[in-house]
Amino acid sequence: MASSSSDSKQLEEGYVGGIEDKKHNQLNENVLQKHVAFFDINKDGLIYPWETFRAMREIGSGVLLSTAAAVFINVGLSQTTRPGKFPSLLFPIEVKNIKLGKHGSDSGVYDSEGRFVESKFEEIFIKHAHTHPNALTRDELDELIKANREPKDFKGRIGSFVEWKILYKLAKDKNGLLPKGTIRGVYDGSLFEVLKKEHTKTINSS
Repeated sequence: MASSSSDSKQLEEGYVGGIEDKKHNQLNENVLQKHVAFFDINKDGLIYPWETFRAMREIGSGVLLSTAAAVFINVGLSQTTRPGKFPSLLFPIEVKNIKLGKHGSDSGVYDSEGRFVESKFEEIFIKHAHTHPNALTRDELDELIKANREPKDFKGRIGSFVEWKILYKLAKDKNGLLPKGTIRGVYDGSLFEVLKKEHTKTINSS
C-alpha cells in the first residue's frame, strides 16, 4: 500500500498521504503516547496483542505481518511498561508508561520523556536525505538505520530495523520515497489514521 504524496510540492510542504500535515508538536508534548494511541482500540490505556493485530490490519498490513508485529511489539514492551507488576500472559502494554519502552539505536526524535525533539527530526534529513531534501529513499533509510546503531544494543537494533521497514512497506509513495510529512506523521501518530482511511477506501473501491 502506498501513500499518495509524491510530487515535489507535497514533499516540500509536508503532506501525509495526500493530506497536509498541520500538526506541529511542541517540545513539551508527550507525542510518544500519541504515537501508540491508535493501537489502543478501546481507549482503556492498555494495548493487548489482539488490538495491535487489528490496528495493523486497519492500516493495510497483511495477516502474517500483523501477527508477527503483535507478538514482537507486545512481548517486547509489555513488562517494560508495567514496572513492578507481575508478568501477564496477556502481554498488555500500558500507554501511560510507554516512554519506558523506548529502545536504543533510534533517531533520538523522542527524548527520555517521550517528547518530540524537533532538532533531531530535522537531523534525519540533514544527514540522510541526499536525493530529495524532504524525503528518504530506501537506501537512505538503510543508511539512517545503520547510522543509529549502538554497540552491543541487539534489542534496540532489531526494534529500529523492524519499525522503519514496516513504515517503509506501508507508507512509501509511488516513487518509493518516504516523505518528511509521512515520517513526522508516524512520530505523532497521525499517519495511522491516514493509512486507515486509505486502506478502507481501497477495500470499498475493489
